[in-house]
Parts: sequence; C-alpha cells; structure tokens
Amino acid sequence: MGNSELWCTLLLLLSIQGEVLCNVYHVGDLHAWGIPTSSNPQIYTKWSKSHNLNIGDSLFFLYPPSEDSVIQVTSESYNSCNLKDPILYMNNGNSLFNITKPGDFYFTSGVEGHCEKSQKLHVSVYGNGSYVADSPAYAPAASAPSYPTVFGSIPMQAASASASPLTRIPVFVSAVAGIFCIIALIVV
Repeated sequence: MGNSELWCTLLLLLSIQGEVLCNVYHVGDLHAWGIPTSSNPQIYTKWSKSHNLNIGDSLFFLYPPSEDSVIQVTSESYNSCNLKDPILYMNNGNSLFNITKPGDFYFTSGVEGHCEKSQKLHVSVYGNGSYVADSPAYAPAASAPSYPTVFGSIPMQAASASASPLTRIPVFVSAVAGIFCIIALIVV
C-alpha cells in the first residue's frame, strides 16, 4: 500500500469515526398534530416524556394546513394560551423545527381554542443531551366537539416500544478528509 493510499484510508476512517446522528421526531408519533382525543387526552405529555431530544434533532409536526398550524411561543404564552406575537409561525402541514441550542421550547396550535384543549407541547433540551419534557395535564373542555379532532393515523408500521426516531440522518463531521483523499488519489 502506497503512502498516499495509507493516508487516504486513515482519513476515511477518521471521517467515519466523526459521524454524528441527528434524529427527526414525529410529534405524536403515528398521530397527526391535533387536539387530543378523549381516548388519548395526554398524547403530547406521553410523547414528550418518551423521547430523549438532543441538540441537532428536529421536531416534525404533521397536520392539514387548511385546518391547523404550529407556533412556537414563550413560557408565559404557553401557560396562558396566548397566541399573539409567536416566536415562530409554521403553517405548511409538514413543519420541521430544528433544535440548534439547549433550552426550553414551547409549541401550541395557532388555531384559537386548540391550546386550551391541550394541543400544546413543551420540551427542554440541555447541552449534555439530557432532557425534561412535559405537556399539560388534560382538562376536559366545557363542551366536547361531536367531530373527530385528531385527523387519524398515518398508515405506517406500529412504533416500537423503545420509541425510536422515525429518521436517522448521518452527518459527517470530517468532510474535509474526503477532499484530501480525492486530492491524494489525483496527485498519485
């Protein structure tokens, strides 16, 4: 094995070793983002407590864009269900929120009245990868609607008991190593 091939192999191995996994989590797992049903009133509480979120992960909200939206709000707005002046407004039906820093993240539906019916989510992400997540306890509405409020299940395989993420996206930290490999092969 020539000197350049040895360096190329070494750089490739270092590149693979530096792989980082980021996960995309479908909020609510198989259910669409919507008002919790009476049969599963604490869906977002259960969901948030069963997922370990880290910096680099993403939250995926799926919903009919003509019927709902997602807003990121402050702690105060989350607790009082105040929809005015959101931090972020997402309304395309396939909303992706990237976690780029540690901290508390608060989300609710952008539709008036949905937050009061427990369609909201709070997650905390710390720099070391540990987390605390919760959503509000369910409080029944004064008058329950007579139509389904969560838009059904997405046809997929059942989620595993380990609550694994939907998607794993490999990201190579050492991309420069690949460039050096190509240069080394061209020069030789």
